[in-house]
Amino acid sequence: MMRVLIADDQRVVREGLALVLGLLPDVEIVGSAADGDEAVALVAELRPDIVLMDLRMPRCDGVEATRRLRAAYPEVKVVVLTTYSDDRSVLEALRAGARGYLTKDAGGQEIHEALRRVHDNQAVLDPAVQHHLVSAVSAPSPGSLTPRETEVLTLIAEGLSNTEIATRLFVTEATVKTHINHLLAKIGVRDRAQAVGYAYQQGLISAP
Repeated sequence: MMRVLIADDQRVVREGLALVLGLLPDVEIVGSAADGDEAVALVAELRPDIVLMDLRMPRCDGVEATRRLRAAYPEVKVVVLTTYSDDRSVLEALRAGARGYLTKDAGGQEIHEALRRVHDNQAVLDPAVQHHLVSAVSAPSPGSLTPRETEVLTLIAEGLSNTEIATRLFVTEATVKTHINHLLAKIGVRDRAQAVGYAYQQGLISAP
């Protein structure tokens, strides 16, 4: 049985989702919230397995609520259900810790399948937003880094040495050094420590 909390600022949406999903034999709707603050408070009280989270809500939006839930209740999974499918919304939600992202065009069966997959520790991304994510990931990151340079920067921020990065990427250590020299110049920092700070600032890696 999947225990689900619904967070959406529109009452008709909350009630509609509760009605549709509540009829499913493996779903129990344990509560609903009208904004992110209420969602976080109800998670503390009700401990659902999954929060079905809207993004644009008053007081505390879905991204901030997801970030707070990830920090305080990492076992609770968040599936975003929103009308927004732009690059920024998708990336912000996923970086905050969402395990799924659906648009409100999704039908009841699609939502149910997404809940089941996320409950089984899989990630779910609505086909309607996949091309946005691919576009955002393949585009140069801040500082005009190439995708490979961004990957190297992320691995540096994770604490890997040049040798370990070379092994991970199946390239030579000399190639790694070249990428590092290029990315340091592009982002305007002097050394690896400053590069790590830049990676955290740009959201390429989450702070521990």
